[in-house]
Amino acid sequence: MLQITELSKSYGTQVIFDNVSFSMSPGERLGLVGRNGEGKSTLLRLILGEESPDSGRISLPGRYRVGHLQQHLEFTEDSVLEEACLGLPPHEKEFEYKVEAVLFGLGFAQEDLSRPCSEFSGGFQIRIQLAKLLVSEPNLLLLDEPTNYLDIVSVRWLERYLKAWSNELILITHDREFMDRVTTRTMGVWRRRLRKIKGGTEKLYEQFEMEDEVHEKTRKTQAAKRKQVERFIERFRAQPGKASTVQSRVKLLEKQELLEELPSEQTLDFSFNQAAFNTRTMLHARALTFDYPGRHADSIEEPLIDRLTFHVDCGERIGVIGRNGKGKSTLLRLLAGELEPVAGEVARHDELKLGYFGQTNIARLSPGMTVEQEIQSANEMLGRTAVRGICGAMMFSGDLAEKKVAVLSGGERSRTLLGKILARPSNLLLLDEPTNHLDIESIESMMEALESYAGAVVIVTHSELILKRLATKLIYFQAGKVQEYPGGYEDFLDQIGWDDEQEVY
Repeated sequence: MLQITELSKSYGTQVIFDNVSFSMSPGERLGLVGRNGEGKSTLLRLILGEESPDSGRISLPGRYRVGHLQQHLEFTEDSVLEEACLGLPPHEKEFEYKVEAVLFGLGFAQEDLSRPCSEFSGGFQIRIQLAKLLVSEPNLLLLDEPTNYLDIVSVRWLERYLKAWSNELILITHDREFMDRVTTRTMGVWRRRLRKIKGGTEKLYEQFEMEDEVHEKTRKTQAAKRKQVERFIERFRAQPGKASTVQSRVKLLEKQELLEELPSEQTLDFSFNQAAFNTRTMLHARALTFDYPGRHADSIEEPLIDRLTFHVDCGERIGVIGRNGKGKSTLLRLLAGELEPVAGEVARHDELKLGYFGQTNIARLSPGMTVEQEIQSANEMLGRTAVRGICGAMMFSGDLAEKKVAVLSGGERSRTLLGKILARPSNLLLLDEPTNHLDIESIESMMEALESYAGAVVIVTHSELILKRLATKLIYFQAGKVQEYPGGYEDFLDQIGWDDEQEVY
């Protein structure tokens, strides 16, 4: 099994790991948690041999296969099924049914299997890669945020698949509930160390918090005692009769290892700028109908959104759920006014002020502008101190606020867009998968802010944890229709449920 011994890794002056060790047991499913930038993905690259440690050893048994999700999308076969079958081990090349079961579980339909991979979106192309990886059945499966490109039904299928995984697994995901249900142990990257426990994320974070409290109490006690000794030395340094005692106290201080104050851990600090709203109903969709031109020119399939009627009241938390490609993001764009309905209408109250987080918005950030300039552009009334405060809350403190959008990662661009939403007063938030690039701590901060937000929220998410905690009403896409459900997500599962869930073979 995997064994890591006294591993250290740094990038310049930034220490990622400092003399860390751990090993995995047969069949262990390990959840790996930690803040963004603390080394989770680096650890996977080290295990794969894509990077080398500064010191220490990474040991694997002979003929032990490590599999991970390839981000480089290059396909050689004529169809989705043929491409995914490339992942089958040599002795299972005829087991096509296994590949079909995985593809169905990941959201492909029967008619999709014969289509070329090039006809699918980037998200579905990554699902093809994921299918190839899963059917290859490596001894150690490494998954880094596998749910980012999946819809809620596929996430539920993947959870069942991984719970039945008999080999070793290391899983990185921002979905805390998904991780806790899949893994047998949890390991945290915390202050350049690794700590592994039997159990879930809540138990591990409680342990981290307790260790920090113990460290801080010990540090303060040590500092107080050190001051007492220093005062004794100063008081009796000039007295010959106390010379030996003073000298022994000096040596004691020299030998004592000082505990340093723990640096504060940086987490996104969400505080939405709320605009007043004095009536009940903020927005009303009436017989809303929409389809993209030519989407089904040769069929009689129903429009993407067909005669949908619902309203958004102040204080509501509406979850928009369903498989990818069925119209969830399109619905948010209609509500935001980015698209015009084919029929019906979206009636918005005059006092409505939108805060909209969508994937198309991220693409509209100006490459030549800095993070600070982008956030300032959302609200010209804000002074520089306030803008810099929002930059800091989005983890762009100091010189980082001067970074140009052109050089930002996908996660940094998402944080910039969230910063723009914080800067602009709003009373209705439209959020399309806002947590994909956030770590567990930042997602918790966002949920707390959404719970205390006085306006309304309409959120597209594949996270069942978020839906269970926030949603008071649902708009769900299923069986070619979109409908309103006047209750929370757990009630929806009990009373309606997902009718196209695939079984794990």
